[in-house]
Amino acid sequence: MSDTPRFIVAIPARYGSTRLPGKPLRLLGGRPLIAHVAQHALDAGAARTVVATDDMRVVEALRGSGVEACLTRADHVSGSDRLAECAERLHWPDDAVVVNLQGDEPFAPPAGIRAVAQALAEHDAPMATLAAPIQSAPQLFDPNCVKVVCDARGRALYFSRAPLPWPRDAFARDRDALPDDTPFLRHIGIYAYRAGFLKAFAALPPTPLERAEALEQLRALEHGHAIAVRITPEPFPPGVDTVEDLARAERQLQDAEPRA
Repeated sequence: MSDTPRFIVAIPARYGSTRLPGKPLRLLGGRPLIAHVAQHALDAGAARTVVATDDMRVVEALRGSGVEACLTRADHVSGSDRLAECAERLHWPDDAVVVNLQGDEPFAPPAGIRAVAQALAEHDAPMATLAAPIQSAPQLFDPNCVKVVCDARGRALYFSRAPLPWPRDAFARDRDALPDDTPFLRHIGIYAYRAGFLKAFAALPPTPLERAEALEQLRALEHGHAIAVRITPEPFPPGVDTVEDLARAERQLQDAEPRA
């Protein structure tokens, strides 16, 4: 395996989250949530770490942190759209490797960040992402757990909130257990692409399957672009979307701290 290429980590951080207003600046362990995410990007060895945000309060919170902030428009529909504006504003060359790390992932493992950049470098697809094995039937049937099915080359065939694939005979007998011989994969929402493709992708019109599933990555597949999928080398703990998630993350952070 070749060395991990130089890469930029770009973190979309919208201030006005519906379920958790002011999410980037909510405190976790006494620090803003976005600071934890950015630190993991730095720990991964990113050549440049940039937070793309729609609010000056986030920009101010990052001053002196070693992390850049790019103020973008507030009307972007998706994180990719926000990052595409960031790529234009900061004049990233078209061949720059950009890792799109969600701004609500305070425990994203640095090894996973490097892995998605490596996957892009080693594959001819213009876009790469990560996945993890699904361990239980309830997880498979959870619409908040996005599933991905892949071809023999490790490229995504489809992403869905529905349980995929569907082992017909096994589920005809029992839907409470997963058959051992079927590859069930949970999609992890981290992406890598070249800056040129990021800008082209954001300019594509939304597609029917994207709208139906509310999954932005389907836009790439529907327009004929391949997405390389790699198994994450380390688990990605759940992100932070609600007040309850934030409380869970606080407990997780405390549990991880060394005891005196």
